[in-house]
Amino acid sequence: MTSLHPLRQVKAGVLDVAVYEVGPVDGPPVFLMHGFPYDIHAYAEVAPLLAARGCRVYVPFLRGYGATRFLSDATPRSGEQAALGADLLALMDALAVPRGVLAGYDWGGRAACVVAALWPERCAGLVSLNSYNIQNIATAMVPDSPENERSLWYQYYFHSERGRAGLAADRRRVCGLLWKLWSPTWNFDAATFERSAAALDHPDFVELVIHSYRHRFGLVAGDPALADIERRLSAQPPISVPSITFDGADDGVRPPAPAEQHARKFTGPRSHRVVPGVGHNLPQEVPKVFADAVLELVQHGFAT
Repeated sequence: MTSLHPLRQVKAGVLDVAVYEVGPVDGPPVFLMHGFPYDIHAYAEVAPLLAARGCRVYVPFLRGYGATRFLSDATPRSGEQAALGADLLALMDALAVPRGVLAGYDWGGRAACVVAALWPERCAGLVSLNSYNIQNIATAMVPDSPENERSLWYQYYFHSERGRAGLAADRRRVCGLLWKLWSPTWNFDAATFERSAAALDHPDFVELVIHSYRHRFGLVAGDPALADIERRLSAQPPISVPSITFDGADDGVRPPAPAEQHARKFTGPRSHRVVPGVGHNLPQEVPKVFADAVLELVQHGFAT
């Protein structure tokens, strides 16, 4: 199996970010953002495909994962959506990348959506699993269908101290179960999981996860330093940049949604695609499909 190394440490905002870089330094920039509870190896096959086509590819560990660390013990260990977007923007600034294609899923897709919505001048194109991935916290307590509520059991589990204790006691078994439930048709082996599971041993992982799943339901306060970003996100800003959105037909977190369900959230060009036989970890399950979508936007956004 491919291991993404070596890593570069980049001081960006409140973090010292561990980033895997590949591809020509003068190539069109692409940021590949992983989700929970995965890591940069979700892009172990996507990154070289893009680099071979001339892209400069950046694959960072999110806050709370791998070798990414907070610069200060005083910084709140917040997993809120504003933090994820601010981290990505700060990384782009630290790398002196004025504009790039942003691609991701789950937490990483949310980071990409936040930057695309609030700072569209920094985003040449967006690839997002589950379409518009910015949380509407004001409506978080409106119940969903019983079937969809059932798939969110882990979020409600993390709302309780029992859930915090369970995650802290055995994060590998909890997260391994989520991998299986979320991608029921993906036959990954133990070695594939372990390659990524090492990133979950981060000392802040549990605290960030618990905060994330409580904040999105309005159960805990966010980082005061991020309050203005959260205020802007509460307006559910549209995404105006060229976008390709995906659903996995077998996604165990969110069932596929028709394109029109999110249509008003995308005011720029958008193509929505449902991929059969694929679950929640789309870039790792069908890397060529994901890479091809990124390349479509690279060709559009950096056409000369």
